[in-house]
Amino acid sequence: MQEELIGLGIETFKIALVLALPALLVGMFLGLAVSIFQATTQINEMTLSFIPKIIGIVIIVILTMPWMMNTMEDFTIRIFNMIPTFMQ
Repeated sequence: MQEELIGLGIETFKIALVLALPALLVGMFLGLAVSIFQATTQINEMTLSFIPKIIGIVIIVILTMPWMMNTMEDFTIRIFNMIPTFMQ
């Protein structure tokens, strides 16, 4: 029982990381691209770094939303099916 709960906790963190990874990667690559652009043009506008990241992350979240929802739905169903084993 204790091993199952520890495994469930580890799986929860793995799923959270996998679901956040597309948005984090897009934000990182867009931030790198904007930094290179700012370094080459010597434009140091603060909003220039935030606007492309926000737009990119919103777009990637919209595009990956069906996959994210299916992953969360499968995990939630699995947890609900495990409830009777934890009640013993």
